[in-house]
Amino acid sequence: MKVGCIGLGDIAQKAYLPVLGMQPGLELHLQTRTPATLDRVADSLHVPAAQRHATLDSLLAQDLDAAFVHAPTEVHPEIVTRLLEAGIPTYVDKPLAYELTDSRRLVALAEQRGTALAVGFNRRHAPGYAQCADHPRELILMQKNRVGLPEEPRTMILDDFIHVVDTLRFLLPGPFDDLTVRARLRDGLLHHVVLQLAGDGFTALGVMNRLSGSTEEILEVSGRDAKRQVVNLAEVIDHKGQPSVRRRGDWVPVARQRGIEQAVLAFLDAVRAGEVLSARDALATHELCERVVRAVQEGPGAA
Repeated sequence: MKVGCIGLGDIAQKAYLPVLGMQPGLELHLQTRTPATLDRVADSLHVPAAQRHATLDSLLAQDLDAAFVHAPTEVHPEIVTRLLEAGIPTYVDKPLAYELTDSRRLVALAEQRGTALAVGFNRRHAPGYAQCADHPRELILMQKNRVGLPEEPRTMILDDFIHVVDTLRFLLPGPFDDLTVRARLRDGLLHHVVLQLAGDGFTALGVMNRLSGSTEEILEVSGRDAKRQVVNLAEVIDHKGQPSVRRRGDWVPVARQRGIEQAVLAFLDAVRAGEVLSARDALATHELCERVVRAVQEGPGAA
């Protein structure tokens, strides 16, 4: 099985390539426009010279069975378009694109070509978060905070807050009929954003503070007098009377803890089975993010 990896930045090196490099029967092809990075990463994975590519044209000439896209978001539309037009099943790190029109076009193109397209919402596969789907969810609260990183709204929401949005959508126990966005925007930079989704019998809150003083990610689901809390994707605490704590095992890889390994293997298994994966549900998360962006830029009521 020939698999290409386009873009060799931090997320590819730390999360995806360690998983791909360990898969038996997989011929890994790497592509980046930076020669020094290409050679350094390829050497670390013992990838032969013939499987190192400086251009997308060279990579596409290899008759790939699948491709992973980890290039910067702004070039996703161009790269994913070429992969889909070549009929190559494609896994792209979130988001599909910064602009919703591009995301919709890519999903439509995948469907027209009958080609699999998957978006890397790895938290759906993270063990701690997957366990929350089986817990009562009358109230859902997710915080994903950073230190000293206020950012332009569209970039912050589509590159980072999108994980919060998608996790809320994944855990909602039913359709929402009320959406509220609150944010602090100063000098064109987004300091924090709060998204509330509410429906019949439930409320979900997603929070991101880029000036929080701490880098943290906390998910809580509660209902029927019980609560489950997941701290930094590693520690699961059940609250029903006395708290019960389950911590990540010392030998559990970070990629497995964060759901990346599971997402990669599920995609590869689908490709081997000839299953055409749809990105329609992922597109719904992009559409919801667009409503958040509009609400932040234009003020309350724009969503």
